Amino acid sequence: MSRALTHTSSSQPTLDLPPDRLPRHIAIIMDGNGRWARKRNQPRIAGHRAGAKAVRDIVMECDRLGVGYLTLYSFSRENWKRPDDEVQALMELYLSYLVKERQELLDTNIRFRQLGRRDGLPASVLQELDQTAAFTDGCTGLTLCLALNYSSRTEITDAARSLARQVQAGQLEPDEIDEERFSRHLYTAGVPDPDLLIRTAGELRVSNYLLWQISYAEIHVTDVLWPDFRVPDLHHSIRDYAGRDRRFGGVHDTNL
Repeated sequence: MSRALTHTSSSQPTLDLPPDRLPRHIAIIMDGNGRWARKRNQPRIAGHRAGAKAVRDIVMECDRLGVGYLTLYSFSRENWKRPDDEVQALMELYLSYLVKERQELLDTNIRFRQLGRRDGLPASVLQELDQTAAFTDGCTGLTLCLALNYSSRTEITDAARSLARQVQAGQLEPDEIDEERFSRHLYTAGVPDPDLLIRTAGELRVSNYLLWQISYAEIHVTDVLWPDFRVPDLHHSIRDYAGRDRRFGGVHDTNL
């Protein structure tokens, strides 16, 4: 019998679930940083900084629980439309996070990878992304995927373009293109599809995030703003997921 997972600290609630009820891959839309700051009469970047602290808590708890993959929607291609000072502050925040947390990721056996296009990102950010990915490449615990400069429609378009080039070059027949082959051309190649999609701040949309990959994901929406999202909220999301009846288009009782 599988042993239920419990938190090791008495100050935190327990997660009384057997390991086989955990989602293998959790994807999160981290929304609400701006509203968090506005409620406190602070600049938006203060909300982003507070959100970065929440990231650390959730990453470490997912690793402790044995979740295999965690994908965080951090910066979309549409986010370049934001004011220049906010974008600049966000890029500096990514630099700081990658440098500060790199050794911790290695020490906790967490592998890092970026999802999204590289064009448009500052050279300094690309350098730190590459160094962190290379530094943790041999890690075998949680895989942390940061969706940075990411757009799902762009991802799907890039995959289609890549396959089209192979067909044009005579390396591939159109009839050989199936879902599995298409998936291997997405940014998430080698990563299983999310089982659970969490969206904070109460919005009821997926915002161009992992559109192909979340076809069968369970969706959990919480009104909690991302900077306030903590381990108990993560546990609540996972319990919600564990209580769902996942049939993938089939039925469990053939008499129904």
